Amino acid sequence: MIREITAENAIVYLKETQQLPVEEDASAEALAWGVSNIVIRIGREAGDDYVIKQSRKQLRTQAEWFSQLERIWRELEVMQELQNLLPAGVVPRVLFEDRDNYLFAMEAIDKDHKVWKAELLDGIFDLSIAARLGKYLGAIHRLSFLNPLFEERWGDWKIFDQLRIDPFYRFIVRAHPEIKDWVNDLIGEMEENRICLVLADFSPKNILIAGDQIHLVDFETAHYGDPAFDLGFFLSHLMLKAVFFRERGTHCMQLVECFWDQYLTEISSLSDAVDKEAVKMSQQELERRTIRHLAACMLARVDGKSTVDYLSEADLQDQVRSFALSLILDPPSTIHQATLRLSEMQNS
Repeated sequence: MIREITAENAIVYLKETQQLPVEEDASAEALAWGVSNIVIRIGREAGDDYVIKQSRKQLRTQAEWFSQLERIWRELEVMQELQNLLPAGVVPRVLFEDRDNYLFAMEAIDKDHKVWKAELLDGIFDLSIAARLGKYLGAIHRLSFLNPLFEERWGDWKIFDQLRIDPFYRFIVRAHPEIKDWVNDLIGEMEENRICLVLADFSPKNILIAGDQIHLVDFETAHYGDPAFDLGFFLSHLMLKAVFFRERGTHCMQLVECFWDQYLTEISSLSDAVDKEAVKMSQQELERRTIRHLAACMLARVDGKSTVDYLSEADLQDQVRSFALSLILDPPSTIHQATLRLSEMQNS
């Protein structure tokens, strides 16, 4: 039977499993990371703090939502591999694991860190962060491109389906049955473009800022798939915040442009290639698929199982729906054209 760890029993558990000395004073604090796991910071007097993370089968959402506990091992493996793909310190190192209880520990990030989502909602728009994120995601996609070992290890989409395809894409058809065929086609297109490591949760809530260092967390949805999902998913968060800020949304549009430009620069060695598989990473083709995922992800954040918590006003939700559906029915050719369209809708 799985032992569920909480902030109240974490220290006892760690001492019983010899991950903390019996005589050491330590504290445990639950962190607000996502809806699918319990995450606890362990404060130590005799060593560095660390964080323990444990899977939960039922996610904390209004609609019923379940996923396999084994997803935590995918996250652990991807975190270990990302140490080879990204600069040191961007992804915390794994410290130990408990297979019986679906739990692992990782390095703790500076306690005074900021969550980028909170910074954005406070109206702090740092273009340099967007640029570095474009570089990081581009590096992940470029360095994992057509890697047969990654495909073999992470080609299973069961968890990605449980946490993204079903609750995001299939679920929106309930509210918008007229796009059922389009959604099915989008899912099929993803299947045909399995070409690199995709994080599938590259989101402002999983981007932590500590001084000049950017940290990335949460990798349980990672898989070998279509990079356009990562791009559409990430850009949807910036575009949703552009809607939230109304007339100040132009600042979020600038973040979109800055991220996109840096991403394209990072993958330029692939996008310039002409062989059959590399064409899938050409700017024109990648942009086309990204805009489709941008539309679906934006719609999912107002009509899916996991809606954003800052768009409570009906007029803003309707604007998201109108914009997303316009991308579906009349897709622009470029990300820049998409940002211009949203600006025009906000100013009309």
